[in-house]
Amino acid sequence: MAALWRALRALRALPAGARGRSAGSPGAVALPRPLGAEAHEEEPMLVAQRKNPDYHGFSADPDADVLNMRAAFVAGISIAIVLGSVFVHYLPDYGLQKWARREAEIQVRERERRGLPLLTSNYYDPKRLPLPPPE
Repeated sequence: MAALWRALRALRALPAGARGRSAGSPGAVALPRPLGAEAHEEEPMLVAQRKNPDYHGFSADPDADVLNMRAAFVAGISIAIVLGSVFVHYLPDYGLQKWARREAEIQVRERERRGLPLLTSNYYDPKRLPLPPPE
């Protein structure tokens, strides 16, 4: 911020002819005009808005402007729907539900192959657990 104040003070200290095309007070800074714009020319967008109050920025011709605006809108919405659907389709397995189902099917096939019951009342094998002696 201090550098900005120093630059402004340096501009005020310059002689009137060295500051550019400013005809204002000695402390005023001249703002640059857009490239190719003369003092008497209006900006092309303002001219197009005066001709067509519903100007959308695509073309100076009102019919082409509306057509291009609608085409851009339809293309944008279509791309958003397609890319959004692809994104949602390829999201990872939420809550690992699909993985849990596949793992359960593998366990069922393995237990059927060994001849074991599908479900047992013990989560862990009681023979492998160090339990305290019964009293």
